[in-house]
Amino acid sequence: MPHAEKHHTGRVNWLRAAVLGANDGLISTASLVVGVASAQSSDQAVLLAALAGMVAGALSMAAGEYVSVSSQADTERADLAKEKKELATNPKAERAELAGIYAARGLPEPLASEVADHLMAHDALGAHARDELGITEVSRARPLQAAMASAASFAAGAFPPLFAALAVPRSFLMPAIAGSSLLLLAILGASAARLGGAPMTKGAARVTFWGAVAMGATALVGRLFGTSV
Repeated sequence: MPHAEKHHTGRVNWLRAAVLGANDGLISTASLVVGVASAQSSDQAVLLAALAGMVAGALSMAAGEYVSVSSQADTERADLAKEKKELATNPKAERAELAGIYAARGLPEPLASEVADHLMAHDALGAHARDELGITEVSRARPLQAAMASAASFAAGAFPPLFAALAVPRSFLMPAIAGSSLLLLAILGASAARLGGAPMTKGAARVTFWGAVAMGATALVGRLFGTSV
């Protein structure tokens, strides 16, 4: 019976986009609310800043991720098209190239040649994509998936400070947002580290630290330029 192993590499694409979006949504929206509240702004201005930050940030993350991953996808398609052309015009050289790759990885030359022959006969382009270009189905760029994951995770991360701005009395707003945001950042960092197979404590500490720095900096800006917005 085959031994099924679970690896973390299959999660890399969506996990990166989701973690980046949630971190950015929570940190940027919480920092924005703290900064605006520190400037002694009205309750309506604080709430509007939180809502605008969530909407603008989610759309910005989606657009940026889509453009970035689309560029990667374009490069992959160009490489695959070039490889397909080379396979059509010079299959012997491509077969020798594939055999050389396997030999360089430790296979005896006769076995490397045999493996190259079998894989070329089965799926030549797939073999070259995987072993020459490093492109696999798991690692293929998916722009729309990445954009949707970024937008949704940003909105999810931005929701707690938005809800706090709506529900928490003004006198408790800043400590409530700072405390809840840092706690959520720690949980998010630890969870992302666990999903990726990394140490949870390290993942929680680094994202919490930078969240505290961001909120502290925007609170200072609000104090320095404190006026009604």
